[in-house]
Amino acid sequence: MAEKMKTDDDITGRKYIELNTFIKMNGLAATGGQAKILIRSEKISLNGTLEVRNKKKLYDGDVVEYDGKKYVVKV
Repeated sequence: MAEKMKTDDDITGRKYIELNTFIKMNGLAATGGQAKILIRSEKISLNGTLEVRNKKKLYDGDVVEYDGKKYVVKV
């Protein structure tokens, strides 16, 4: 059974997902701890910029890049 994507609303009502959750949901890390290590290892970029914040809010259309692959955020 596929895990449901956990999203939330920010103060403006826009849906978002946190970077660490997005990484787990896309199979780049098996656990939250592994996701945190991956993010802190400076191997993740968000919209072309290096991202090291574990709980960074991602919105529709954001692009996460890891190991030469791009993942478009859909919340």
